[in-house]
Amino acid sequence: MQFKYISNNPLRPPSILRKLVVLVVSVVLLAAVLMFSAVLLAVILVVGTIAFAYLWWKTREVRKLMRELSQKGMTRDAKASNDGVFEGEAVRVVDPKETR
Repeated sequence: MQFKYISNNPLRPPSILRKLVVLVVSVVLLAAVLMFSAVLLAVILVVGTIAFAYLWWKTREVRKLMRELSQKGMTRDAKASNDGVFEGEAVRVVDPKETR
């Protein structure tokens, strides 16, 4: 496979005008890339904020229910822990293999 390089004259360096055009085109392309990346970042932030707000709004009733159930659970546990006596029985079963 052969590559064909197109050039005016490979022995002569590019002119000042050609270097200036390349510089201007490079700066314009860099500015365009930065502009579009900034727009893309802004769009991602806006969509993320909207998605977060939507999920927060849709789960507000679930969070309220969880708070209520948590409060009810705490009061029930508090009553049980105020009892003065805790009684029970425990039996330890020893496995004959463990006694060796």
